[in-house]
Amino acid sequence: MRDGIRRLVVAVDGPAGSGKSTISRRLAIALSADYLDTGAMYRAVTWAVLRDGVDPRDQEAVLAVAESITLDVGTDPEDPHTTVDGVSVDRAIRGSDVTQSVSAVSAVGAVRTLLVAQQREIIGGSARIVVEGRDIGTVVAPDADLKVYLTASADERARRRSLENSSAQASTAADLARRDRLDSTRTVDPLRQASDAVVLDTTALGIDEVVIRLRKMLDKVATA
Repeated sequence: MRDGIRRLVVAVDGPAGSGKSTISRRLAIALSADYLDTGAMYRAVTWAVLRDGVDPRDQEAVLAVAESITLDVGTDPEDPHTTVDGVSVDRAIRGSDVTQSVSAVSAVGAVRTLLVAQQREIIGGSARIVVEGRDIGTVVAPDADLKVYLTASADERARRRSLENSSAQASTAADLARRDRLDSTRTVDPLRQASDAVVLDTTALGIDEVVIRLRKMLDKVATA
């Protein structure tokens, strides 16, 4: 990676369990870049919706919550954090209750418009940033210098996520399939691969190997 590149945006998309978070953070650290987990923002809104006793399927009420909270997402890849109204929710937003409801909240078009604006503001204020999510290359940062779509076999994704959550692999696989179906078929900004994204199957690859491959791709961007 050449220091001569003044600004750099790397978009990393893909389904849950594909390695987005770990790989994006590792890449950001390697590049001395910022890191943005857009999924954490949708999870944070979902947490606030549940906190306030709002039905995640009530789109107007969900939007009201999203508009009322103060959401802060840190961009330090060494120490990412998420707060809602000044309260740390890093652990809470990874709970099963939030996971079960986040697809419904993420499907609210007005919420996506609100959060995409915040995400673009963060990206615009960074010299170098690695951004991960499900619509980065297609919606949030369509002009990113490098777009990557990470994937892995359904079994491998379930295995990874079950290890993270100490849950049964069969139930985890069913939940991932449910989320993939909902996120891929929603009307607004569905999960899909950008036409110009590089597809990388991480099923049989280690984290370091993936990061090395991505850095080689960025070297080509730097010399293009």
